[in-house]
Amino acid sequence: MKITEYVETLAREGELLADEAERAGIDAPVPTCPEWRVSDLLRHTGAVHRWATGFVTGGLVDPVPFPEPPELVRGELPGWFREGHAELVRALAEAPEGLVCWTFLPTAAPSPLAFWARRQAHETTVHRFDAQAARGVAFSEVTPEFAEDGVDELLTGFHARPRSRVRTDEPKVVRVRAADTGAVWTVHLSKEPARTVRGDTGDPVDCELTGEASWLYAALWNRLPLAGPAVTGDETLARLWQDTAGV
Repeated sequence: MKITEYVETLAREGELLADEAERAGIDAPVPTCPEWRVSDLLRHTGAVHRWATGFVTGGLVDPVPFPEPPELVRGELPGWFREGHAELVRALAEAPEGLVCWTFLPTAAPSPLAFWARRQAHETTVHRFDAQAARGVAFSEVTPEFAEDGVDELLTGFHARPRSRVRTDEPKVVRVRAADTGAVWTVHLSKEPARTVRGDTGDPVDCELTGEASWLYAALWNRLPLAGPAVTGDETLARLWQDTAGV
C-alpha cells in the first residue's frame, strides 16, 4: 500500500473511532479489552497518536517513553482525542519522504515515514473495532488489501520480536491463508520468537487458519474468536494464540 493510502485510512478510522466512542458513552465497557472502558480506549489511543507525532515532527532518532495520558474531565476526552488524531494525520501528510526517525519494527516498512503511517493506520483501525465492540455492533468492513497488510505486519513484525509470548515447547507450524486475496504465511513456533515466512513453504502443518483477510485480521488481533470451521488441525494452537498473542 502507498503511504497516502495509509494516511487516508488513518484519517477515516480515527474519525469513526471517535464517533463510535461518543455513541457508546465514556463509561461503556470494552468487551475486546476487558479491563477497559471507553474512556481508557480514548486515553490510550490518543496518547499513542501524540507519541507517534513526536517522532514524525521532531525527527527523533532515539526512543522516548510512552506518555501518560493527561487527567481530563471525561467530557473532554473525545475532543482531546480528535485533536491529537488530526495532528498525527497532518504530520504524516506533510512529512518529507526522506524522514529519518526512530521506529520499533525496522523490517516492517521501507522507510520511517511508511512505518509510522502503516503502524498508526492499523493501531487506529484495531481500536476502532474496540469502540464498536463497546457499542455492541458489528465491525465496519476493511478492504481485503488493508486487512492482508495488517496480518502481515502482525505476523512478520510484532511476533518476530523477542517480547512475543507465542511460543511452544515443541516445534509447531501454523499456516495462515487468506482465501480472498491469496496471501499465505507459514508461522514456525518454538521456544524462540515465532518465525514467519511469506508463502506456502510446503512444510507439513499442525494447524491451518483459512478465511477472508478481514476475518483473519480481526481474529489474529484477538478482536474476534479464533475458532470455528476456519481452524483445522491442532486447535490448541489457536487457543495458544488467543491466550498469548496480546500486543
